[in-house]
Amino acid sequence: MSQEDQKGANVKVPPPLIFILWMLTAYAIEQWLPSGLVIAESIKQVAVILMLIAALLLLHMLLMFKRQQTAVEPWKPTTHIITSGYYRFSRNPIYLTFCFYPVGLGCIESSWWLISSFLPACFTVYHLAIKREERYLQQKFPQDYAQYCNKVRRWI
Repeated sequence: MSQEDQKGANVKVPPPLIFILWMLTAYAIEQWLPSGLVIAESIKQVAVILMLIAALLLLHMLLMFKRQQTAVEPWKPTTHIITSGYYRFSRNPIYLTFCFYPVGLGCIESSWWLISSFLPACFTVYHLAIKREERYLQQKFPQDYAQYCNKVRRWI
């Protein structure tokens, strides 16, 4: 492994932490400036189910990375690009799955601020992680990654 590749994409802030920080910010705003959103109990129950499904999806993706023997953490080196499973539809299915949490918690807490916090979280993850990851993968796997990018969208 080259000296340059020891840090992978060199992402400094873990993407889950970005989502958590935006959710905490949204929760604080909700306490200060309530959105007044009212959500039916049935929607709250669906939100809980979707969050559980998201947890299972994340677990499955972590197992995919383990089986493929490549790092899921963007600050560690990647041995190869995963293009099967969820990665046939999105180049960032893990980050998409993270979006279920602010939306789900926002529904459970009846907070428009929490629901909408996935938007700045995605924007921040794009600028602090995805751009670095894409640059890293383009440098490490120029042909394969270019072909993959031509077939699969960044988000959906």
